[in-house]
Amino acid sequence: MHKFKKKTKSDPSIPTSALPDIIFMLLFFFMVTTVLRETTINVEQHIPKATELRKLQRKSLVSYLYVGKPTLNMQAQFGKEPRIQANDVFIAVEEIVGWVLQEKDKLDEVERDQITIALKVNNETKMGLISDIQLELREANARKLLYTTIQDMDL
Repeated sequence: MHKFKKKTKSDPSIPTSALPDIIFMLLFFFMVTTVLRETTINVEQHIPKATELRKLQRKSLVSYLYVGKPTLNMQAQFGKEPRIQANDVFIAVEEIVGWVLQEKDKLDEVERDQITIALKVNNETKMGLISDIQLELREANARKLLYTTIQDMDL
């Protein structure tokens, strides 16, 4: 009969000398690849509250229009009346059709009819401007319209 020798246990410690390097590499990777905000909002945003909300399925098909009074640093140039901001520029109501066509050109040909226009409207903006925007969106064949709100937790 053979005698079996007892194996000695080795120390299973993991070397941690490279751990800070790995953490900093991951940190720099996420800092470089993360996009925080694509546009600078130059209009006041006091978004109304709502109770029945639904999340979007594909945010890549959404283009945003911001409507409200210009911020304090922009009021000297653009006045105090509510304005329409598309991407980083102010546009007039008549320019909405051209803007929608530019946004559709950014999408694939199959997805162009699925574009959704999200309106982020200040709650003090008059409805006349909103209805003018809706008419221009109809002319541009942008039929999917979304009003961005904040969920009301009080109800």
